[in-house]
Amino acid sequence: MSEFVTSSVVQSCVVKCVSALEEITWFNPKKAVFHSIQDDLSLQMSDVLDAADRLSRFAPYLADVFPETAASQGIIESELVAIPVVQNALTELIGAPITGRLLMKCDNQLPIAGSIKARGGIYEVLLHAERLAQANGLLKGNDAYRVFDSDAFKALFSTHQIVVGSTGNLGLSIGIMSAKLGFKVTVHMSSDAIKSKGVNVVEHMADYSVAVEQGRQEAEQDDRAYFIDDEDSASLFLGYSVAALRLQKQLEAQNIVVDADHPLFVYLPCGVGGAPGGITFGLKQLFGDHVHCFFAEPTHSPCMLLGMETGLHHKIAVQDLGIDNLTCADGLAVGRPSAFVGPMMDALLSGVYTVSDENLYRYLAMLVDAENIQVEPSATAGLAGVIRLMNQGQEYLKAHQLDNKMSHATHIMWATGGDMVPEEERKQYYAHGKALY
Repeated sequence: MSEFVTSSVVQSCVVKCVSALEEITWFNPKKAVFHSIQDDLSLQMSDVLDAADRLSRFAPYLADVFPETAASQGIIESELVAIPVVQNALTELIGAPITGRLLMKCDNQLPIAGSIKARGGIYEVLLHAERLAQANGLLKGNDAYRVFDSDAFKALFSTHQIVVGSTGNLGLSIGIMSAKLGFKVTVHMSSDAIKSKGVNVVEHMADYSVAVEQGRQEAEQDDRAYFIDDEDSASLFLGYSVAALRLQKQLEAQNIVVDADHPLFVYLPCGVGGAPGGITFGLKQLFGDHVHCFFAEPTHSPCMLLGMETGLHHKIAVQDLGIDNLTCADGLAVGRPSAFVGPMMDALLSGVYTVSDENLYRYLAMLVDAENIQVEPSATAGLAGVIRLMNQGQEYLKAHQLDNKMSHATHIMWATGGDMVPEEERKQYYAHGKALY
């Protein structure tokens, strides 16, 4: 057990429930009025806009080298779709109406890498490539970024290495983007899914944090290696935050209003915290107190909930409490939360809830049956949030003067991955979920 985990921590009612692997819904007592803490945050809206501008500069290059992004002119984005049949199924499941509108953000279909990690992972690789090109005099002020797909740029990048330790989806996005630019790239993870992309994959049977640490140590041995730190990267975080700007435009295109009388609830699966944290940060910058973000974690990997409830953040791991960190939601199988994200979420996040593997499978089968939507188990965690808010969130809604406004609410389940799951695995996921559903 960690030296920071005292007897008082272990005796906490929340920690006891989490340790017992119970599904739990936790509302954040530290959440603050946004304008009261906005200026104190280490990042600001200007940082989100800078990241968005960088992705726009790279869009012509991305459209050239990844044909699947040509239709969107190199913008890596997913659809926002209504899922009314699922909404009706959830209503039947809980025996009470799911009021408002339920939508799904289809990051399970993001181009290039098929998951939410295509946002942050690809962004940080592009940021590093841009800085290297500028430092070596290859990128002139008025150059179109299509020049990144040229022999001179590839020759430069081939002398540099990118290293990352991560769960599979982030490793996939970083590996694909790095290899396309011409970097040597090593991904420390527990999957061979990207070896065919020209990526060196170092497989680890141990916990996610071991893969991260091994990647960090390898990068330190090479002065031309750049380590992408999934546990503590502001650049990854900002790459994810750009999703908020894109979502705002999609909401406007569908005539969906977000204001004091039309609240927005967003349910985000959480591993180490970078992706949901970045999106939450961006959404709070845009919508302030009118958006309410909740993280979803597996009952066997509730690292962010533990970090925020105890105030220890990255100083506590699920293993400190005897939790095994073994879950079908492998992209969320993280034992220790981000040192960067957790403290920033203290004043921004509305809450965290945990979901059992059995329910993740049930929701997966429900999505297939109701909407013919295929995702991986971790991507279904957002559906539980709507149920928890309706069943257990009455005090939260009253405290925020929302209890009489829910008929005008918008709920967004953020689907994080699944497009690159092999067909045979999809069938197995569905069969297992159908047996439970």
